Amino acid sequence: MFNRSAAVTRTYRLLCSHDSRHLARRVSTAANAVSDGTSAASDGTSTPLDGASAIEKAVTRSGKRRHLIFNNRNGPSLQHFLAQPQRKPGAAANAAEPDEVPYMAVSDWGQGRKYYVEVYGCQMNVSDTEILMAVLNKAGYLRTMDAADADVVFLMTCAIREKAEDRIWSRLAQLKAQRTKTRPERAPMVGVLGCMAERLKERLLEADKLVDVVCGPDAYRSLPRLLSLRAMSADGVANVMLSADETYADITPVRLDANRISVHLSVMRGCNNMCSFCIVPFTRGTERSRDIDSIVEEVRVLSQQGIREVTLLGQNVNSYRDTSQSGAFETQGYGADLSRGFSTIYRRKEGGRRFAELLHRVAQVDPEMRVRFTSPHPKDFPDELLYVIRDNANVCRNIHLPLQSGSTSCLERMRRGYSREAFLDLVRHIRKVIPDVTFSTDVIAGFCGETEAEHTDTVGVMREVGFDMAFMFAYSMRERTHAHRKFQDDVPADAKARRLQEIIDTFHVTARKRNQRFVGTQGLVLYEGLTKRHARPFGSDDHGHKVFLNGSVLADLKPGDYVRVFIDSATSASLSATAIKKTTLSAYYQQFPQPEFGVA
Repeated sequence: MFNRSAAVTRTYRLLCSHDSRHLARRVSTAANAVSDGTSAASDGTSTPLDGASAIEKAVTRSGKRRHLIFNNRNGPSLQHFLAQPQRKPGAAANAAEPDEVPYMAVSDWGQGRKYYVEVYGCQMNVSDTEILMAVLNKAGYLRTMDAADADVVFLMTCAIREKAEDRIWSRLAQLKAQRTKTRPERAPMVGVLGCMAERLKERLLEADKLVDVVCGPDAYRSLPRLLSLRAMSADGVANVMLSADETYADITPVRLDANRISVHLSVMRGCNNMCSFCIVPFTRGTERSRDIDSIVEEVRVLSQQGIREVTLLGQNVNSYRDTSQSGAFETQGYGADLSRGFSTIYRRKEGGRRFAELLHRVAQVDPEMRVRFTSPHPKDFPDELLYVIRDNANVCRNIHLPLQSGSTSCLERMRRGYSREAFLDLVRHIRKVIPDVTFSTDVIAGFCGETEAEHTDTVGVMREVGFDMAFMFAYSMRERTHAHRKFQDDVPADAKARRLQEIIDTFHVTARKRNQRFVGTQGLVLYEGLTKRHARPFGSDDHGHKVFLNGSVLADLKPGDYVRVFIDSATSASLSATAIKKTTLSAYYQQFPQPEFGVA
């Protein structure tokens, strides 16, 4: 079967495989192909294009600037694959190192050059940055903590809302001023990575020489090559090809903070849900999951390194589906059902190991390591998954359950696959199975066509559920989404702001009330150290709360220790407690068992 993603990847390798003296000719030929309707074949000749059989804009021109862009918007033709570089015998199909290019020796890619990286957006961007650092370090680059000392400055970007992109444009302008005024003799390259890179590749390269290299979420292996190509040829270089199978499973991340006692571990990438407001499927591609063997082994290594908490990470983490041949874990096939009353707009695939099995296997690695997961979709909470959370003391009792809207009609426009009633039924069911569970959520104010009645429905669900934590935002229209094609962003800005404030106020009232139930009780806290701003001792509990600590026991604690606490007070956002005794996770729950069933 024709694999379009693999085909484009082979085309990219082919473009990089010739001797350096041919590179300029190949770039020029590709540029001419864009204008005269021909395609550059592997031998330098031209073949006719049919629009869907050539690399889109392999080279673009903007004035005197020349950009080299690799993407998979349009697929290549058969001629592109008639001559391909041979892989070395025994080489892994998914090797951690970038492909070997004849005119770029591996040892020449970095040569001790220094890079500096700034991370914006979600935890997936943090995880991607740690993968990126492993690739760059392997290629000979060195990380610096001082942007003024860097040869390359990277911005790991987010495209989920307009404000996030505005922040990056502002930062790029600052970097340009620094390059031209403070370091004209040794101006660093600037690279834009992540979701904004895929969404705005041409604009980034054409924007007044703000950016040198653009690299999308599935192309980090190629970044050393892109930096070399930028240094020797085109004014701007981009690789934003999306992959159907890239998970970076073979790359051991380099942690941004080597002293942290908690990490996020990516287990799947991409999203198939196609919610009408969301840009993620267009910037990160379709769902694909890491094999369970590599995940469990990485968790085992993290445990040996002293990590006390691991968060399984994915755009739609609980839709995890591993179909690989496992050497240790047989496919058990449980946990494949949707939540009751939920549906999808795509055809779901059968078979494979599901998230319930993965979570169970990870929890068994180390009973002293806490396990969390984010970000899930409400449709993927079968009973088997709930039982895993209930029956494993080291799986935290906090579930992120994105609401987005409390109105059935608005949820239909959002293409969420559930109604208000189905969501509330799921909340009740989860609380019946896991009585001490807490919920966090996402809420959007002012989605396309939202009426006052629909907004009131959302506020009503906020009150009825009583979320313990919430991420609340005014709607921001994103290009290429279903909403951008079909709807109008017609809720006035002042109405969005007012509705958002009502949602925020409602959350704080209900969360403050719910958190009061912890006051006067005991709890288990994982001690994390001192806050950066005020140097206050703090940690986190199983329910996702930040807990500020006091007491003489703190003198004996180090980050990563578990401590039994007595809750003294609570706000809508945090708890304050007195540390009583250092303990272990297993010992605490033997003394204070978690409830097994009931209704919260």
